[in-house]
Amino acid sequence: QAQLEESGGGLVQAGGSLRLSCAASGRTFSSYGMGWFRQAPGKERNFVAGISWSGGNTAYADSVKGRFTISRDNAKNTVYLQMNSLKPEDTALYYCAGTSRFRGQNVVPRNDQNYDYWGQGTQVTVSS
Repeated sequence: QAQLEESGGGLVQAGGSLRLSCAASGRTFSSYGMGWFRQAPGKERNFVAGISWSGGNTAYADSVKGRFTISRDNAKNTVYLQMNSLKPEDTALYYCAGTSRFRGQNVVPRNDQNYDYWGQGTQVTVSS
């Protein structure tokens, strides 16, 4: 069973950048598909970006495509979300999630129901 811990959130001005990190415990991290989700106050949790176990497949929400980049370092058991050109509407609590359901497949699920492991979240606030 994996445990996930996010870091790197904070307050940034519009147009700025942040890099979120998600450190995972467990020896099987390299076989997990990983994703980032976010939830703004009063809104549902939404998919932001995901990466397959091998890193060979990535997916992004339309709202962040071209601005955010997801990557992973399996040697460090860490997944990253580089966020550039941030906008006030990116303000949310960002969650890291992992799934072991698609081992060996280059699948990036967008539905949060497909993820079994979740971090506590890290707050990102973008001021205008």
